[in-house]
Amino acid sequence: MVMAVSFERYGRLYYLDPGSHRPRVGDKVLVPTDDGPEVAECVWAPQYVTEEIGGLPLCEGVATAADLDRDEQNRQRRADARLTAKRLIREHGLPMKVVGIDFVDRRADVDQLVIVYFSAPHRVDFRELVRDLARGLRARIELRQVGARDEARLQGGIGPCGRDLCCATFLKDFEPVSVRMAKDQDLPLNPLKISGACGRLMCCLKYEHPLYQEFNAKAPATGTQVETPAGDGVVVGHNVPSDTVVVRLAASGRRCACSRADVCSPRQQYEASDTTTPDAPAVEPVQSVELIERPATVEPEPEVQTEPETTRPRRKPRRRRRLSQGEGDNAGPESDEGTGDSSL
Repeated sequence: MVMAVSFERYGRLYYLDPGSHRPRVGDKVLVPTDDGPEVAECVWAPQYVTEEIGGLPLCEGVATAADLDRDEQNRQRRADARLTAKRLIREHGLPMKVVGIDFVDRRADVDQLVIVYFSAPHRVDFRELVRDLARGLRARIELRQVGARDEARLQGGIGPCGRDLCCATFLKDFEPVSVRMAKDQDLPLNPLKISGACGRLMCCLKYEHPLYQEFNAKAPATGTQVETPAGDGVVVGHNVPSDTVVVRLAASGRRCACSRADVCSPRQQYEASDTTTPDAPAVEPVQSVELIERPATVEPEPEVQTEPETTRPRRKPRRRRRLSQGEGDNAGPESDEGTGDSSL
């Protein structure tokens, strides 16, 4: 069985093994972390899955009243620490922006630990800031600088699509995204159109890129002369989600959408897209060629071995006919006697 919890409202989901516990949606449960068990809200109730999933952390049970009180106090301490950090940053005049605060009070090696996540355009000398924060918060202080994407992950927000940010909900690791992905998908190369809330290229450009690569490798390029069931035409566009090619017909000039498999020109691209499959890459065409060549290699053998005598008489009459015709044309029927007399 598997269950899902979230530490923040509409935050990232974490999957757990419920064990013997059966919490309902909305219940507060204890989740094991590196800093000790923390309180989280159950988002998906325990349910059976078709495949066995191993390696999930085990739920430590439903949170008690003492756990809920401690969690509420930690939330208040995080809010106070954020205000104190912002005030001291302004006093020191540092180009820093506080992104998030994490308060830990259940680690064995420290009594209380405050982790401050911040973003900055370059490296910052915050040694004096750390000393002032330690005196003001009376705890051990750690400052960690994060990038633009990590900042969006910690803060959360709404993307251009109108949904919660992928990095703040389900993405675990950031994959590299390039402008080439936008070009392959025929997207406008406007930074305002292809950038996310973090100011970097949107992570969703990576989702459909393999599909576009496969389609562009097999479909005819734009401007190619093709043959379609509606007539000859020229490729003027692609529609990758529907696996179709937009063709402008030469006869009428109108545009029609044809399936990629129906486009017969160039022939090699059509055969590759229609016959080449992941299950049978290139074995079937070789076998078909061998089947065609076998009759050609087998049929001549019986002709040469079984009918050698019939072929020889056919050649002999042809030679005799040529000789008879030559003699008839030159000397006539009495050429033998004429030659005999002349020799004498």
